[in-house]
Amino acid sequence: MTGRAAVFLDRDGTVTEPRHYPARPADLVLAPGVGPALRRLQKQGRLLVLVTNQSGLARGLFSLRTLDAMHRHLRTLLTAHDVHLDGIYVCPHHPDGTVEGLSFRCACRKPNAGLLVDSAGELDIDLASSWMVGDFASDVEAGRRAGCRTAWIGPAATTQTEPPGPEPTLRTATAAEALHHIARLRS
Repeated sequence: MTGRAAVFLDRDGTVTEPRHYPARPADLVLAPGVGPALRRLQKQGRLLVLVTNQSGLARGLFSLRTLDAMHRHLRTLLTAHDVHLDGIYVCPHHPDGTVEGLSFRCACRKPNAGLLVDSAGELDIDLASSWMVGDFASDVEAGRRAGCRTAWIGPAATTQTEPPGPEPTLRTATAAEALHHIARLRS
């Protein structure tokens, strides 16, 4: 095995409570129980990497400066739980966007694996020993394409008999539950 194990985390609806196009720092509120669960994984030596589609940039709903402020706020929220993110990787693109230079199909937007693969190269991550945790089928598909195990979280994950894509490795109602399960596996 080369590299370290990581837990890739979707942002909206996974690390933070779900909001429709959050566009300011105060819109980001940690999901219940996520802080202690992430601290446990971090203490095990796993890297914590946020991978997030942010089409609001391509749609002109907020600026890169605002997104940076939002992520500073998120890091502050996590610091209160003694957690730090090893990286934040963002896809700002969307083919239906209105902002020139961001309105196209890219290789980084989940369900593509670009964000995970790029971060793995930069942070020396072993994808086969890593997990992707998210609340959409696109998160599960991105993890599968990158060669990671996957956790699908949220109400749909526990009520749908057939996922709208590949079967995830794990299904749980909450992100905290998934993260605690991953921590118990220790590999």
